[in-house]
Amino acid sequence: MKIPVIRNILEANDQLAAENKSLFKQNNLLVLNLMSSPGAGKTTLLERTIDALKDKIRIGVIEGDIQTTFDAERIAKKGVATVQINTDGACHLDGKMIRYALKEFDLSSLDLLVVENVGNLVCPAEFEVGEDYKIMILSVTEGDDKPPKYPLMFSKSSVLLINKIDLLPYIDASVEKIRRASVEINPNLEIFEVSCRTQTGLDSWFNWILQRVPKYKTG
Repeated sequence: MKIPVIRNILEANDQLAAENKSLFKQNNLLVLNLMSSPGAGKTTLLERTIDALKDKIRIGVIEGDIQTTFDAERIAKKGVATVQINTDGACHLDGKMIRYALKEFDLSSLDLLVVENVGNLVCPAEFEVGEDYKIMILSVTEGDDKPPKYPLMFSKSSVLLINKIDLLPYIDASVEKIRRASVEINPNLEIFEVSCRTQTGLDSWFNWILQRVPKYKTG
C-alpha cells in the first residue's frame, strides 16, 4: 500500500516542479539545486560563488534547513536576495516549498537562483524543484565510498564538486576512486576538484555557471 502513496506524492511534486520550471524559463533564469550531506561545504561554496559573480550577474538564494536561519544569515550578508525555508523535520525541499518561497522574489530582477537544499544524501535527489541542474558537493572527509552507497545522488546530478581537497594529505580518501565510481554511475557527470578554503579549482566552477546563465550569455 505504501508504493502507490509514494508514487502519488512524487507525481504531484513533479507537476509543481514543472510549473516552477516554466516560471523560471519565462524569467530567463538559471536555477541550480545544491545538494550534499551536512558539513560538506554547500554554504561556503555559495559564499565563494556569490563573491566571485555578484558583480557580473544578479543572484538570489533559497536556503533550506530543518531548523535555524544560520546559513541564510551568512548568505544575506553577501548582499543578495535570500529567503529561508525551515522544513521542521522534512529531509528535503520540494516543489511546493519552492513555490511559496518564490513569492518573496522579483524573478525578473535575477539571472541566477540557487537553492541550497537540506543536508541529506538521499531525499533531495528524489524531489524536483524546477531546477535546471542538480549540483552535488562531496567532501573528501566523507570518504571515497559514497558513490556506490548513494548512487541516486550521483545519477541525478549534472555536476559533482569534490570539496576540501586541501585536506587530502591528512585523510585516507582517494579522489581518483571517487571519480571512477561516480562516472560509472553517471558517465555525463562533470567533476570539479575544489577547496573552498583555499579557493583551489573554483574558477572552473564559476565559468561553468557563467556559460549557462541566459542573460549573461546574451548580454
